[in-house]
Parts: sequence; structure tokens; C-alpha cells
Amino acid sequence: MSVFTDETRERAREIIARYPADRSRSALLPLLHLVQAEEGYVSPAGVAFCAEVLGLNKAQVGAVATFYTMYKRKPTGDFLVSVCTNTMCNVLGGQEVYDTLAEHLGVGHDETTADGTITLEHAECLAACDYGPVMTVNYDFFDGVDASTAVGVVDELRAGGRPMPTRGARLCTLKEMAVQLAGFADERDGAVADGGPGEPTLRGLRLAQQHGVSVPGFDPNTPIRSKAEADKAAAEAKAKAEAAKPAPVEASAAPVKGGDGASAKVPAETSPPAPRDAQKAAAAGVAANEPAGDRKPAGDATGAQERNLTEAKAGTDADGAGPADANETGAQK
Repeated sequence: MSVFTDETRERAREIIARYPADRSRSALLPLLHLVQAEEGYVSPAGVAFCAEVLGLNKAQVGAVATFYTMYKRKPTGDFLVSVCTNTMCNVLGGQEVYDTLAEHLGVGHDETTADGTITLEHAECLAACDYGPVMTVNYDFFDGVDASTAVGVVDELRAGGRPMPTRGARLCTLKEMAVQLAGFADERDGAVADGGPGEPTLRGLRLAQQHGVSVPGFDPNTPIRSKAEADKAAAEAKAKAEAAKPAPVEASAAPVKGGDGASAKVPAETSPPAPRDAQKAAAAGVAANEPAGDRKPAGDATGAQERNLTEAKAGTDADGAGPADANETGAQK
């Protein structure tokens, strides 16, 4: 069993600290990415580590790790190449791209090249139909690929290069990507310096600018606040809302005339019954509606059953039939 580094353990404590003390198991997803960042997959040791730091059992951790496809359960290459073979990309040539890569690399779905560089997989959908056929390398997009360009990308990867994705930042290894998915910044020099959005993605923005469409009251130049500023603003808004709440109105009794002309008092507002009153009402309802017993279904009359038994007995006495014949006769009746 591998031993995780002190850095990984420190990061694990940092991840858990992001959640309330009684909700620490919510940290399981980023923790699984964290152990994958160290080993390249979620190993049995990684499952045991997550269970240990969260106070769960290994079955609970394993159930989550096997549900999501982003958690790999066996050693994976430095670069996970995913080719979309779903309807739109398939119509545009996605299956041909996948088949060409499989033959070129000598591997099938979820298999890794002998040099440990590339793991190939076909993906059901990569959510980029307007760029099809698409493939991703460690979840960064290469749009509008064909068999030739896809082979060029994997050859460059195997040669030690880092081809630039169509959209997104510079490529990183699967382990480096897992660190980001665990919630930590990519500290590589210039890691997010390149890349940009695709033109189909910007089409809606272009049309909005062309026709003067905008969200009322939205200023696109509004700076994004830091977490401390956002927390402070939220606390101020909450305090303001609490101060604006009206004072609770106490129930008052208003005098009215009863049927005999005498004064009576009724509450001005109807208040809900006390919990014990509600419990008494529920108990009274249960007592008044006794459930049917196991002896017979509720509401069934016993007449038909008694008539069958009487006729069966009479047939036995008259014909000398045995108990089995009597039972059959009763069933037919």
C-alpha cells in the first residue's frame, strides 16, 4: 500500500476544512481527485486514505469512486484522450477518428499505450456538438478534428510536446489536472496565459451586441468580489433583512356576543395547535380507523367463504369424497 506524501495529507486537511464540521463527507469528491493526482488513478490505497480522513468505510468511498467516470480505477496514462462517438460527432466522423486512433496506438477503449503516455477512451458526449467532431486531452478540447489531425495530436504528445487545445489553457498531465479538480490553482508558469473561447460559443454574445440585447441592470464591467468582500456583503444584507422584519403580532382577544347574548372572547388570530394537541388528534384518528387485521382483507364479506365450506362439507358427506376432493370442490365453487 502506497503512503501518501505530507503535502497530500496537508491538502486533504485543507479540503475538509472547506466544509462544515458535520458535512465533512461532502469533501469526498475533491479528495478522490486529490489521491488521483498523486497516483494517476484511485487505487485501493486511495480509497482507504479517503475513508480514513473522513471517517467513512471503504465501501462508501468505493461506491462513489466507481460511479463517476472521471475517477480511474486502474493506472492511466499521462494524457487521457477522449473521442466523442455520440450522435452528432459520429455523423460528422467521430467513430472514424476513434477507430483510426485505436489502430494507430494499438489500444482499445480504456487501454493505455505501452509507454504509459496515452489512455484512449470513447466518450458518449463531450457537450460540444457545435464543434464536432471533438476530442479532449485531459478534458481540454480539440474541435473539428478528423482522423489525420487526431493522429497528429497524439504523435506530438508521445514525442513530449504539448499541442495547444482549440479552447482552454495549455495542456497539462492528468495528475496536474486532478490537482485543479481537487480545487487547487495551477501553479505552472503561464498555465492559463493562452487559449480562448470558440467562435460558436461567442455567437450569442455577438448577436446580443449587434441587436442591443442586454440583461436589465447588469454592468459587465462590475469587478468580481473577493470571498471576504462577498461574505461581508452577505452579512450586511442579512442584518438589514432582519432589521426590516416587522415585530411579531401577539394574538389578542376581541369581545363578541355569544348565542345567549353574553360576551365571549375569541382569539383574533388562529394559532396552530400545540405539538401535543396534534399528537392527541393523530392518536384519536388511528383509534377510530383500526387497520384491517391479517385474518382477512378489509371489507370482505365472509358469506362466500362460509358457503363454499358448507357445500364442500355437504359434498363429502354425500359422496364420500376425501379431504382433497372437498378442497377441489370448494375451489371450483
